[in-house]
Amino acid sequence: MGKQTEAIVNRLKRIEGQVRGVAQMVADDRYCIDVLHQVQAIKSALARVESEILKDHAACCVSEAIASGDAEAQRAKFGELIDLIEKVKR
Repeated sequence: MGKQTEAIVNRLKRIEGQVRGVAQMVADDRYCIDVLHQVQAIKSALARVESEILKDHAACCVSEAIASGDAEAQRAKFGELIDLIEKVKR
């Protein structure tokens, strides 16, 4: 596992712990605003993970497609990026 992959997995494990904590907060009938603050923190952490994975995809997969000179592979990789960006805008 590469250093970048390990960092992403560690972030996801922390997020997993945060989600379990929020579930416990709900079960404990904690104040809604406190729960919502934690949900926002989770969403922000997931957005950072998403950004890191996207950067990794662009640095590895897309650059490999460009270097290969394979026009079909290039179109496919760029198409994936555009589809993702369109989904994020919704």
